[in-house]
Amino acid sequence: MGWRRGDEDKDLGLGSVVAERSRERFLNRDGSFNVVRHGLPFLESLSPYHSLLTISWTRFHAVLVGSYLVANAVFAIAYLACGPGALEGAASLGTGFARAFFFSVETFSTIGFGNITPTGLAANVVMTAEALLGLLWVAMATGLLFARFSRPTARILFSRRAVVAPYRGITALMFRVANGRTNQLIDVKTRVMLGRLVTEDGRKTRRFFDLPLERAEVMFFPLSWTIVHPIDEASPLWGLDEEGFRAADSEVLMLLSGTDETFSQTVHARTSYKPDEVAWNARFSGIFDSPVEGEHLAIDLRRLSDIEPLS
Repeated sequence: MGWRRGDEDKDLGLGSVVAERSRERFLNRDGSFNVVRHGLPFLESLSPYHSLLTISWTRFHAVLVGSYLVANAVFAIAYLACGPGALEGAASLGTGFARAFFFSVETFSTIGFGNITPTGLAANVVMTAEALLGLLWVAMATGLLFARFSRPTARILFSRRAVVAPYRGITALMFRVANGRTNQLIDVKTRVMLGRLVTEDGRKTRRFFDLPLERAEVMFFPLSWTIVHPIDEASPLWGLDEEGFRAADSEVLMLLSGTDETFSQTVHARTSYKPDEVAWNARFSGIFDSPVEGEHLAIDLRRLSDIEPLS
């Protein structure tokens, strides 16, 4: 089969028992691990700071706006609980929730127009607590925004499918990647591994194997990069066809890392391919636009995942 027990067997940190028993993919297409942790106490399982750093910008802004509105609504209810005479002024807003809410906004944001004033000990105590909380909220929101902007992240575009096609007289497994941002990545390296079921001592066991690449690193990464694993006699894929690849419950895992020139820090991206995401006897379509003398080189990233069958 082209591999020998012990030569390429790797531990990816998934644990031998889990790796052997699980039939689910280990790595999702977006790079997250297909793992759920149980057993921690609820408070210890929470990680709000990490979550706020890693969620999408849309969800992050939704959390900021939502927490702002909820906090002001809670304090508005607290002012109403202090009694009908706790707030004075702005008669046009009435004496109900609207006036209390807009006074809360003024206090929380330290605007202080002065149109509405608190009266009585209870209302002033609530106002003092809200002013302090407002300062802390602004400080935390500013810190989170700065942390999100200053944290380098990669936006590597992986082709939606890998292909297995003839290559220089043999067959090769190929992927295509590109940088989805206008910043530059340098010293880009990749590592590809194969997880598959093999028969050992009469039973099915999952093993992991390194897939040697034709080129495992590039100095510059301005265009796309087709990553090639030649399927020769030294390859763990030697002798496997599409049916055998599927029967072995194979999963190809890829890790790509490089240096972000803007931040001078290392960034990572990862993904995986299951049998349904590997096209056999197909090749990637052209991605380069026809060059025009005197103009820049151009690639069409919309065609990154386009493939065409081989006749």
